[in-house]
Amino acid sequence: MPCTTILIGKKASYDGSTIVARNEDSGNGSFESKRLVVVAPEDQPRHYRSVISHVQIDLPDNPQRYTAVPNANLSQGIWGEAGFNESQVAMSATETLTTNERVLGADPLVERIPASGAEGEEDYQPEVAGGIGEEDFLTIVLPYIHTAREGVARLGELLERYGTYEMNGTAFSDADEIWWMETVGGHHWIARRVPDEAYVTMPNQLGIDEFDLDDAFGEQRDCMCSADLREWMAANHLDLTLSDADLGLDTCEAATAAADGVHVCFNPREAFGSHSERDHVYNTCRAWAMQRALNPSDFWDGPDADHTPESDDIPWCRVPERRLTIEDVKDVLSNHYEGTPFDPYGSKGSSADAHRFRPIGINRNCQLAVLQIRPYAPAACRCVQWMAMGSNAFNTLAPFYGLVSDMPAYLRDTTDHVTTDSFYWANRIVAAVADPHFGDNINAIDNYRERTMAYGHRVLRETDAEVAALPEGDDVTLVLEAANERIATELREQTDKLLSKVLYTSSMLMRNGFSLSDH
Repeated sequence: MPCTTILIGKKASYDGSTIVARNEDSGNGSFESKRLVVVAPEDQPRHYRSVISHVQIDLPDNPQRYTAVPNANLSQGIWGEAGFNESQVAMSATETLTTNERVLGADPLVERIPASGAEGEEDYQPEVAGGIGEEDFLTIVLPYIHTAREGVARLGELLERYGTYEMNGTAFSDADEIWWMETVGGHHWIARRVPDEAYVTMPNQLGIDEFDLDDAFGEQRDCMCSADLREWMAANHLDLTLSDADLGLDTCEAATAAADGVHVCFNPREAFGSHSERDHVYNTCRAWAMQRALNPSDFWDGPDADHTPESDDIPWCRVPERRLTIEDVKDVLSNHYEGTPFDPYGSKGSSADAHRFRPIGINRNCQLAVLQIRPYAPAACRCVQWMAMGSNAFNTLAPFYGLVSDMPAYLRDTTDHVTTDSFYWANRIVAAVADPHFGDNINAIDNYRERTMAYGHRVLRETDAEVAALPEGDDVTLVLEAANERIATELREQTDKLLSKVLYTSSMLMRNGFSLSDH
């Protein structure tokens, strides 16, 4: 799926939380309706079969309860995307990544091969199942892990065993750590811990730009990888790093790896990633937009800028100028190049400029899940899954406690039927009605976002205090579910009001209007 991710370490966030956030976007020409659900252990499959690849996997007998954001229509599989489990571990899966021909030649993707011929005949060839992919990741990993590191290890084991048919990036977090994991070819992978004081921006492009192989094959303090990564890289000449000997001087702070001469300042983006013109209009521009917003004092604009929308060397992670908030996450994952010539709703550039780069807040946004783990809150209240549905330029984020048994019907019961009874469809309608008259509607949308997000923060504060005052040992699930219903009720009321406003505004601006009437 085309997606955009931001990861925020606990020392870079406004309240000490780890924050993992990702837009799930559908492909061009399609839309995917989404639900927010809780999966109980008894509803978790013990034998899993992928719809797309037909891979079959026996799953452990002890799954945890977890939240997920699956497709409303399961004809293409579950696509669980984002959630928390009972161990307060979050997972976001996946960000589709790019790669290059050298990687694909060295470790081909594991794609399903359909059966050929007629069964029983001499030339019959049975089907060969493919590997695992975005459809499967959350369902086969999240219920079985207890830390973010365990998530990397479990998914890595599955990738090495079954392979994958696509390049993907996956985030895992707990209260202490965030890990970002990238698949490399059909069976290989790397993972790096997000520095506590930094944030990470990820468009649909292999992103990690510095990786310590010594650590990955040693203490694994900050880096992990597939078991044979070094040997595989060496056998296929994938490391593009110039060594100290090549340059005639010491260019890296750390020494070269003793085992086989691989440089510890290895750059996976150079070795495993892509640097195409498509990246410049689709991927690098989104990283530029996010970092331009979060480090605004840097020199971002003009031909002599430190980084332009087409730069290949925009850092994977960096320290922000100030602590980052949930509102910052919403802003950057709704970005459509506001304040630049590239804004499709702006007036600073030409028509060509306005459609030059792929926005982050695009019409094809399906859902945005912001997974926040708050270390200061009562234990049962720490996991908050902020949700937005539909196009992010026109919607809002609302918080829902994750350690619950059920979710409000307004988000849970989405179907393919278009109805304002669904948070997903109500937001999709708002965007379609407001878009042709963006400037006339945006004030109402901004007010809606401010009102609903402020209400969400308020309910979290009040519910945290209520839970903290309960006698020790009391079951708090009903309290949390009541808070979620309270948020959903207000969310529905405000969304319905917004729809009424944008429908009136856009109706009055229809091109077949006429000022003279008989009233």
